[in-house]
Amino acid sequence: MLRDSSRSRVLFAVLVAAALVLMVLDSRPGNDAVTSLARAGGEIAFVPASAGVGVFAEPAGRFYDGLRKSHESAARIAELETANAELRAELDSTRIDEHRSEQLDELLHLSGLGGYEIVPAQSVTRTTAHGYAHTATLDAGTESGIRKDMTVLNGSGLVGRIVEAGPRTSTVKLATDVNSSVGARLEGTRKIGSITGGSVLGGPEADMTLELFDMEAPIEKGDRVVTLGSHEGAPFVPGVPIGTVDDVQVAPGALSRIARITPAVDFAALDMVGVVVKGPAEDPRDSVLPPKPDPKGDQ
Repeated sequence: MLRDSSRSRVLFAVLVAAALVLMVLDSRPGNDAVTSLARAGGEIAFVPASAGVGVFAEPAGRFYDGLRKSHESAARIAELETANAELRAELDSTRIDEHRSEQLDELLHLSGLGGYEIVPAQSVTRTTAHGYAHTATLDAGTESGIRKDMTVLNGSGLVGRIVEAGPRTSTVKLATDVNSSVGARLEGTRKIGSITGGSVLGGPEADMTLELFDMEAPIEKGDRVVTLGSHEGAPFVPGVPIGTVDDVQVAPGALSRIARITPAVDFAALDMVGVVVKGPAEDPRDSVLPPKPDPKGDQ
């Protein structure tokens, strides 16, 4: 800390006067010896003082620069985070579009194999709560040619049937609903039965259950089931994959054989579907089913 005294005030006045003289001399052109000598003396006198000021000023300058740069960095980080969020959203949207594009390709492939004329739609809501029917709402309705009792499928197989249709939306009862019943046929045979959503009395816990009417019909794990088809294709067209036999049993006193079915469709990830607005000219039989895996291929 500087002390206020007569000596310090005199010294300060002398330094100010010397500074004024140096400014006048410095403004004069040329390399006059007197001027050069005065400049040199001024540097000797003032450099220590300026260095002292610099010692105090430098930390303050660094602090200010730090504050300025920290604000700039924070702003830049915020910009980058915003850009990253936008990019992430775009990538997610692209992935969704790619996923739906793949589902649509699979849907068109299956409908082409079966000769089904379809209206593509998207499952926008789903109800699976206890005490309610297993249903899904589609973003297409009567304006697109959809009406009640039409088959709904996706690229893997049977989804269900239309139970309500409005102008721009429709409701499909899923094949896993406990009140759903679908005529079915075993692959490669004429053995028929009924697929029920959920379990049946005396049967195993299941998403779908097959009741095969012929007690003597051979059936085993891995057998596949397709839709039998309804009169004039309503509510179900023939040949749509339903699922695969997972377990077989005969309930005591039963008049049919019971099998637990693993659905062909992943109902937990239902998205792109097709509503069959016109059935095939003839039964496609088993042609819609994908090739069976070769058990020797894993060896």
